[in-house]
Amino acid sequence: MQARADSTGAHSIDGVFRALADPTRRHVLERLSRSPASVTELAKPFDMALPSFLEHLKILEGYGLVRSGKTGRVRTYQLVPKRLRQAEDWLMRQRTIWTTRLDQLDSYLIELKEKNT
Repeated sequence: MQARADSTGAHSIDGVFRALADPTRRHVLERLSRSPASVTELAKPFDMALPSFLEHLKILEGYGLVRSGKTGRVRTYQLVPKRLRQAEDWLMRQRTIWTTRLDQLDSYLIELKEKNT
């Protein structure tokens, strides 16, 4: 089934959240936030077979969070921050909505307390 866009365009960030759901992929993104790195360097901290690790990189690249280039035999990955910003923007909108709602609730509860005293 294909995701449908809602009024916020949320379908465009679904893949970002899917990719971020995995701790290995989050660690890779954190590492790439410092500088580009080779597959060997990215895979080094993980106790998994290289084909399994490459699947994580494939997912990150498929969702546009990283891009790769090859020089000779070395494939290097780098972060694509634009996709992360889409998720960050969505989260900020949610935070604004909930902050407003909680402020309204707080005002309402203070008003109720003042009426009852």
